[in-house]
Amino acid sequence: MGLLSYLDSIKARDPAPRSRMEILIYPGVWALGLHRVAHRLFRARLYFLARLVNHFSRFLTAIDIHPGAKIGKNFFIDHGFTVIGETADIGDDVTIYQCVTLGGTDPANGIAGKRHPTILDGAILGSGCQVLGPITVGVRARIGANAVVTKDVPEGAVMIGIPARATLIDAKEYQKPFVPYGTPCSEAYDPATQKLEILQCEVENLRKRLAELAAERDAGRSAEPESPSRTSA
Repeated sequence: MGLLSYLDSIKARDPAPRSRMEILIYPGVWALGLHRVAHRLFRARLYFLARLVNHFSRFLTAIDIHPGAKIGKNFFIDHGFTVIGETADIGDDVTIYQCVTLGGTDPANGIAGKRHPTILDGAILGSGCQVLGPITVGVRARIGANAVVTKDVPEGAVMIGIPARATLIDAKEYQKPFVPYGTPCSEAYDPATQKLEILQCEVENLRKRLAELAAERDAGRSAEPESPSRTSA
């Protein structure tokens, strides 16, 4: 029943397969199954055997999951060429698309041993995105394609760009159970959104400049010498 539930969770996120049997030959399913074996060996301190299973899995699926990575339930990697580092921690119902990296950084940042990201429940990582360092991607957050994330991502946020930044749509206003590839395909996310953001920045800069000019004008007036008052006859 556990396997059937897992396959059904993938079917809910991927309309391509016509049956559970098709899903069974997905490289992401094989990669996760072999990782479960490698992770048990890793926890038993059988590091060489764990690495052996890891290398076989990478050869078979083009997905590299370090045996030390912790992965929750219903994890789905759609297509291959994904890399997940040793100290990565992935929650339940997380979806990762192709060419994603959960990469590590130098642990000299005060977090001993933790070099890779923590991905919380329901997050979606779009194609080609890079999530780097011991950061946290919040519950149901979406990382857009090719985004580079180096800072914590709030719950439900939609991140795009290099470096990644949150879009204008607040998580409370946009909540859906699943959004393929991390970003919704609607008019709210067309190129006009980026133009609007640029215009808002320009307006904000103009307001600041006007405030500075007004302050300079007021300062100039206060510095002017007062005209001598007329003496009464």
